[in-house]
Amino acid sequence: MKHISIVSIPVTDPQRAKDFYLKVGFELRVESAIGPNQTWIQLGIPGAKTSVTLVNWFPQMQAGSLRGLVIDVDDIEASVEAIKAKGVDVGPIEKMPWGKFAKIIDPDGNELSLHE
Repeated sequence: MKHISIVSIPVTDPQRAKDFYLKVGFELRVESAIGPNQTWIQLGIPGAKTSVTLVNWFPQMQAGSLRGLVIDVDDIEASVEAIKAKGVDVGPIEKMPWGKFAKIIDPDGNELSLHE
């Protein structure tokens, strides 16, 4: 094994979710129709190998059920301010013995954490 390639994020409306994740700081890597009313939307953090795809075609993956996706940042205060400036709500910065964290919840309720 080399690395994790793609993590699927279950959403109800991939276009709405795409707009949200672009505001958070992801970049669009691929957007392509894959079937009737289905679009493959793949996003990534600039410079990172791992990407995410916004899915609504797996019945067993309920929209909003993702937890534990952690995104490392160099400066959490600056990252939180930059994301808030784009109109995205970010939870308070919490200090833990293993670092600082701030929670972001997407429109479907999926939870991401920024980590410094």
